[in-house]
This record gives sequence, structure tokens and C-alpha cells, in this order.
Amino acid sequence: MDMEITPADTAKLMKTSSNVKFLDVRTPEEYAIAKIEGCVLVDQQLAQTILETWPKDTHIITICHHGMRSLNAASFLRANGFDNTQSMSGGIEAWSLTVDPSVPRY
Repeated sequence: MDMEITPADTAKLMKTSSNVKFLDVRTPEEYAIAKIEGCVLVDQQLAQTILETWPKDTHIITICHHGMRSLNAASFLRANGFDNTQSMSGGIEAWSLTVDPSVPRY
């Protein structure tokens, strides 16, 4: 599985798959400015829960502002056995430009 997934392919998965988890790895302040419906903001407690209780085959897509933090988060999750983890390339910025212009850019 590729490490990155496009915003368009992410949008398709959001509509067609109930098995994919969408994790926003930005700060609470960034999340308050702009968010994608269906994405859960990750905090330390959720991160711990994921590592301790989620099945290792869970399909996870990480999202951030421009795609770098989410790539780091996806790499971290893969290193911890979550091989079906991907990062949305370009982040919420690319999502706003190519999928949903109603999501604010910042």
C-alpha cells in the first residue's frame, strides 16, 4: 500500500468505506479553523488508545495542514505495526483546493 493517498481518493473512501479511520494530526487551534467532516482530531489519549487497542490491520488515513506531519504520523503508525496507514498528500490545503472549497484555507 502506498504511503500517500490523494485528497480525491480520500474523498472517495469517505463516501464508500465505513472501515477507514480518518485522523487529523494538527493542533486543536488549527482544527478549530478548518476541518474535514469525518476526521477525528488526535490527542495524546486517542493516540495511546490506537496503539493499545486498535486492530493492526485498521485502514488509517492521517491528515494535517500540508501533508508533512501526517506523513510523519503515518510513518510512526506503520513502525508500530499499522501497515494499512496512509497520509493524505497535500493536507487540508490540497483538500480545500481540489475537493471541498468550503473548507477554509489558512
